[in-house]
Amino acid sequence: MVREAFAPEGVLSRAADHFLPRQEQTDMAMAVARTIEDGGVLVVEAGTGVGKTFSYLVPALLSGERMLLSTATKTLQDQLFGRDLPRLVQALGLPVRTALLKGRGSYLCLHRMELARSEATLPDRTSVRALAKVEQWAQVTRTGDLAELEGLDERSPLIPLVTSTRDNCLGSQCPKFKACHVNLARREALAADVVVVNHHLFFADLAVRESGMAELLPSVRVVIFDEAHQLNETGVQFLGAQLTTGQVLDFGRDMLAAGLQLARGLVDWQLVVSKVEKAARDLRLVVGKTWPGAKLRWTGAAPENVDGQAWSQALDDVHQACEQAMAALDTVSELAPDFVRLHERAAEFASRAERFTRACAPGSVRWVDVGTQLRLVESPLDIAEAVQSRMLNRKAGAEEAPEQSRAWIFTSATLGDDPKLRWFTEPCGLTDADILRVGSPFDYARQASVYVPRHIARPADPAHSAQVAELAGQAVQRLGGRTMVLTTTLRALRTIGEALQLRFEGSQGVEVLVQGQLPKRRLMERFRQGDSEGRPGCVLVASASFWEGVDVPGDALQMVIIDKLPFPPPGDPLVEARSQRLEASGRSPFNDYFVPEAAVALKQGAGRLIRRESDCGILVVCDTRLTSMGYGRRLMAALPAMRQLQSEDEFRAALDELTRTSTTDPSWT
Repeated sequence: MVREAFAPEGVLSRAADHFLPRQEQTDMAMAVARTIEDGGVLVVEAGTGVGKTFSYLVPALLSGERMLLSTATKTLQDQLFGRDLPRLVQALGLPVRTALLKGRGSYLCLHRMELARSEATLPDRTSVRALAKVEQWAQVTRTGDLAELEGLDERSPLIPLVTSTRDNCLGSQCPKFKACHVNLARREALAADVVVVNHHLFFADLAVRESGMAELLPSVRVVIFDEAHQLNETGVQFLGAQLTTGQVLDFGRDMLAAGLQLARGLVDWQLVVSKVEKAARDLRLVVGKTWPGAKLRWTGAAPENVDGQAWSQALDDVHQACEQAMAALDTVSELAPDFVRLHERAAEFASRAERFTRACAPGSVRWVDVGTQLRLVESPLDIAEAVQSRMLNRKAGAEEAPEQSRAWIFTSATLGDDPKLRWFTEPCGLTDADILRVGSPFDYARQASVYVPRHIARPADPAHSAQVAELAGQAVQRLGGRTMVLTTTLRALRTIGEALQLRFEGSQGVEVLVQGQLPKRRLMERFRQGDSEGRPGCVLVASASFWEGVDVPGDALQMVIIDKLPFPPPGDPLVEARSQRLEASGRSPFNDYFVPEAAVALKQGAGRLIRRESDCGILVVCDTRLTSMGYGRRLMAALPAMRQLQSEDEFRAALDELTRTSTTDPSWT
């Protein structure tokens, strides 16, 4: 039945837009079907255009087994649940019950919505209007998923006021417990045949057993991770320990509000809270005027360049202030559930503060993120041990894996640059998995070309970003927009974005969009519109999250410019610790870590360009190391087999091939 579904007149021809039979898609589907039938672990790298979503959904649905599906982002989660799954379930004619489960921060908290109105803590008039809109929507929504509410900016300061966290949720003691949207979503997930989650939620639950999946996972026989290349970096965020001075300050604010409202006069709340707040602020002050965004190495008793004695005292003060808060809360705990939850939070923060006074756990690394607040982090170097022991239930020394009958599927378009996909399998503890690599069905040699401009300064040169902006400006002028510029740093983002906005200021033909100036959703909506309906063409300058998961098929995107090779930052404490571990085992950090990391990231960025068989475009990599250094051949080999443009004249000619309406720019003549 699986093979028949992918035939020219099969069910997929009715369920998928632009369906074409692809041998690569069928090969992946058959491998997934075998793994589901036999159990075990399958890792699949499926090139862009394979249609991997249906490759795993069809055999999983036809198996009749209960399935847990995890995606990298909430956007992809919504797409799978709201579009792909319903279409396929209908086409297959299956009586399948599906459910969507997100983290609690995605759902409206009815109790906190009421508090936001009654406490008059809204920061500005915009938030007051937004709250009114949320209250109106709250009367009609069934799920409480804030993604349903159009026009609510994901950066809105209102969101933390109308959602709960693990810290401030009152649980079964909440007056709105029966109507709680989070609990409704969890109940529906426990009753469903197919549950769609995301990687953050999965690992948060693996770490603290907080989302309800502790009951869900044992009843599921098929577990699929899409966009699995993000698993390791997502997992390490949750499998260590963190303490932020902002968390402690928020706790103090909540304790003061609850104390004055529910137990005024029974405790000197101002005094207790002032000690908590002072301890948090003193911990921040110990670090001094360090550059915001810096990561401080923490290999000894204190972070680098921080006085050890002052640091230890500040941590101890946080611990003591939290214990004093616990003692105060003990005296009023019977008055309201708010005080019980506040006591639990104080105990948790005291425990974390005490943990950070001890030595770092083996196989982990510590650092401090510096901003307006401090974030103390202890992180494992990878998720291998957690995957083996907590997911696959393979304990060290065990003769047989109890989870052998469960099917685990891990898939992405980019999982490494070698046949064994070691970049992915080693840190994820999956070196014994079955490996399948399925190439893209696209004809890259015909559809795309790659250009490495030789006149661009090396990335270390201060003039590099300005020269990238100049090249991008000339090419965009010629192409009429239709360009995405991907940067590896926020500094380059600002430099290139500002230069392009200045160049095209007042232009009727090109609109410059820059990440951070609008919400991501609005940026992508405008960019996908392109130059349709009389609008100017767009150039989007972006970094970080725009390197992957962005799908712009058609003429709206015909050129991707990458400012430099995306190597990991060498000064990052986690990167340093991973490099040192490789070196200690006799391996090369550069060849076994830095180059594979860059190869995967480069493939992800380049993957934005060609999304359909009809797409055409140019990839420009403004880093001469791709052609001048030995490792450049390895990175070039990781890219799809595009036609290579050897000169500026060939680049211009390729642009002209893409340009439907010729433009004249004297700087090119």
